[in-house]
Amino acid sequence: MDTSELLRNDFYLARQAERESNARSYPRRFPLALKSAKGCTVTDVEGRTYLDCLAGAGTLALGHNHPEVIDTLKDVLSSGLPLHTLDLTTPVKDRFVSDLFATLPEELRREAKIQFCSPSGTDAVEAAIKLAKTATGRTDIVCFRGAYHGMSQGSLSLMGSLGPKAGVGQLVPGAHFFPYPYSYRCPFGRGGEETARLAGEYFERALRDPEGGINRPAAVILEAVQGEGGVIPAPAEWLRKVREVTAELGIPLIIDEVQSGVGRTGSFYAFEKAGIVPDIVVLSKAIGGGLPLAVTVYRSSLDVWKPGAHAGTFRGNQLAMAAGQKTLEIIERDGLVARAAAAGERMRAHLERIARNSAYVGEVRGAGLMLGIEIVDPAGRRDAIGHLPHGAEAASAIQADAFRQGLIMETGGRFGSVLRLLPPLIISDAEIDQVGAILANAFDRLERKAA
Repeated sequence: MDTSELLRNDFYLARQAERESNARSYPRRFPLALKSAKGCTVTDVEGRTYLDCLAGAGTLALGHNHPEVIDTLKDVLSSGLPLHTLDLTTPVKDRFVSDLFATLPEELRREAKIQFCSPSGTDAVEAAIKLAKTATGRTDIVCFRGAYHGMSQGSLSLMGSLGPKAGVGQLVPGAHFFPYPYSYRCPFGRGGEETARLAGEYFERALRDPEGGINRPAAVILEAVQGEGGVIPAPAEWLRKVREVTAELGIPLIIDEVQSGVGRTGSFYAFEKAGIVPDIVVLSKAIGGGLPLAVTVYRSSLDVWKPGAHAGTFRGNQLAMAAGQKTLEIIERDGLVARAAAAGERMRAHLERIARNSAYVGEVRGAGLMLGIEIVDPAGRRDAIGHLPHGAEAASAIQADAFRQGLIMETGGRFGSVLRLLPPLIISDAEIDQVGAILANAFDRLERKAA
């Protein structure tokens, strides 16, 4: 082999295309082979650096290779601690649980139980569904349009996006999809604050209606900020209505904080901003400090399942627990939840400035460092509430232009028309300004090309 090939992205990409599944996605949009990473930047094998505003889809709260997390991993590796323990406990696990419970609202913390799952968010969702069904003796689940809860059979059944379901056929029955309060594309054709009110009323009436056709569900599952669905924060009014109704009807409320949790939205949990407390919280991504880890945290009153009712070979990942505990410690010590809120405001100011100057921006939205820009087609026909149609082609063009300038960011939402920014919580002001400049350049080029 010519050693010069090892310094070319196309060498690795060709081998990847030859050997990896056709289901791979990110290499199609980001054609590179990574060599190293630190903080908010990654470097490819050809020496080009990129600002990483994907960050493992929100996994890397502290960015790449945080030195204290790396030192913690080295300490564990040299300590003699068993790395694989199933659900046997260790001092590392005990400390992780204590620190995680300390982040919970008091009402949940004082009676919390935790289930360690196989190391992905989708398995924690499966555990939450199984727990709710076991505790209530009921089978149906209420979920929401635009939702993303994972790719396994049960969680896929609760997904709003139709694409991943298309080739699968029959999924787990009993999922009932309700309107999510997405005001920009209002499911009721109204928009604004009325969307939340109508969505809340619809939800309440449907679940209380004896002729509504929906059996009382085992659970209601939602994201307080829909991520893959297009970075859509749920209004506090609507979240409080959902909590009120589920509490009165004895329906466990599951909140999926896999992407939005651990400080990303400017509060440790996205649901906190509405002042509500769920019955079950699903966590993964950032709680493992960059390593695979997933848990379901829930009220002890639901803890009626039998030993072995849910398991997972790698639920005893000690390295991930150590990295996760150190990450929680650093987030608390360094005030990174408040930093995420402030950094998000700075980044949002850049996005709002772009929006004022570009016909391609329909809306800027999000919370903390979980931000989205809905791209529209300026040449299209406005809908009933005056909004232009989705601009999927333009969104892809901006994403590609930004990548060429050294910025990695994802798209999502309906038709892939939302640009999504999920940088590490440690992103500096200078890096935020660089992201803003790259995006401004990309939008400017798109405008000039259209003109």
